[in-house]
Order: sequence, then C-alpha cells, then structure tokens
Amino acid sequence: MNIKPIGDRVLVKIQEGESKTAGGIYIPQTAQEKTQEGIVVAVGDDKDAIKVKAKDKVIHDKYAGTAIKIDGVDHLILKMSDILAVIE
Repeated sequence: MNIKPIGDRVLVKIQEGESKTAGGIYIPQTAQEKTQEGIVVAVGDDKDAIKVKAKDKVIHDKYAGTAIKIDGVDHLILKMSDILAVIE
C-alpha cells in the first residue's frame, strides 16, 4: 500500500522501543513507554511548511498524530507542527 500525505502532513514509521534494560531485564510490550521517535517515510505537498525530508529521524509529540498500520507496520500521520526535532 502506498500512502501520500496531503498538505503539511508527514508519514512517520514508528521506531520500536527497547525491550530490554541495560541490566538485562526484558520489558513486556504492554509495559513499555510509547516511543516518540520515528523515521520520515513520506511528506505532504506543502513545501513551505514542511522542514523534514524522507529518511530523517525525528522526535514528535507523545500523543500526536493518527496511528495507522501499513503492511503490518505501525505508522503515524503527523502535522509538521507536531514534529519537535530532527535527530542527526
């Protein structure tokens, strides 16, 4: 499935959280904190508002966006204003 965001929206693939602590303890999926990092997959057509590009690693607001599954993988559709930073 191919999804293209519209306007100032950005499609982000959610990064999986760490399932093991530094001490070697495994954390179940239900107890893990929701991750705030992701990889930009596609951007909308508002070139003036969008400051990221595909393959950028970003940090976003914790509860922002609309969650969707594409081919069994979790993604978010975010507004550009919900993206806080680019990780270099």
